[in-house]
Amino acid sequence: MQFLDFEEPIASLYNELEKIKEVEENSGVDTSATIRDLENKITEEKKRIYGNLTSWQKVQLSRHPDRPYTTHYIERICDTFIELFGDRNVKDDKAIIGGLGKVDGKTMMFIGHQKGINTKMRQYRNFGMANPEGYRKALRLMKLAEKFNKPIVCLIDTPGAFPGLEAEERGQGEAIARNLYEMMGLKVPVLCIIIGEGASGGALGIGIGDRVLMLENTWYSVISPESCSSILWKTWDFKEKAADALKLTAPNMKKFKLIDGIIKEPLGGAHYDYNEAAASLKKEIKKHINALSKLDADKRIEERIEKFSNMGVIEEA
Repeated sequence: MQFLDFEEPIASLYNELEKIKEVEENSGVDTSATIRDLENKITEEKKRIYGNLTSWQKVQLSRHPDRPYTTHYIERICDTFIELFGDRNVKDDKAIIGGLGKVDGKTMMFIGHQKGINTKMRQYRNFGMANPEGYRKALRLMKLAEKFNKPIVCLIDTPGAFPGLEAEERGQGEAIARNLYEMMGLKVPVLCIIIGEGASGGALGIGIGDRVLMLENTWYSVISPESCSSILWKTWDFKEKAADALKLTAPNMKKFKLIDGIIKEPLGGAHYDYNEAAASLKKEIKKHINALSKLDADKRIEERIEKFSNMGVIEEA
């Protein structure tokens, strides 16, 4: 397991635990009491560290190289999953995946950003940064779900839409804007969940839903802390200060009524226990989709439009 800089005390305890286990294995000496003591210390250290995370540390956790991505969740949530490809215009964008998944007998359309687990796969997935064809593929799948009356679940995890010249030439801005417009009027339930990074228009391109949720150690903002720092201070050195100023963590997003709920992660983050993290996600997906499915389609659309129209509105006394 990889550890971040602020996790160093936990890393030291894990190293000590591994050495004790190795001693027991090689010598046959019973070290169960020592192991239990170390495991308790690890738990307490986790509670201390993860209970007092700064905004920047949560950003770091959301990018943890061992953190589960969209495919990890789909594999654990769905009984079966059939991936669908292509935007029927340019090509299949590997940064966004989508398809029909069956969750406890109920079919849903899953759409999500996908990052890679190693350097080769990250290049293949373009680091989770979608091109216009990715957003057009996502919209095609949403329209397909609407046609067959299947709810839509969007899993968001991107550092932003791909900013390359070729993406702009093929209409990056128009593709995202089209998705925002079309998602507002979808007649089926739409649930959006930030599972990692939720940056800028790249996240919003599949982020318009009846309910928007965030996993505990994720962030959601118009800009990343590094980019904010480079604009305001002409350097990345103030990224921690920028992260605090942006108020991009889940509790702040909930406080500002920009999201509807926060999903608890395993102690230390989703990367410590994929199965537990997926179980929590599955529970929330079923709960919200079942509740939304009971509403009239026109009523759902009306509430969805009102929900986003009210964001950022202020009144002067």
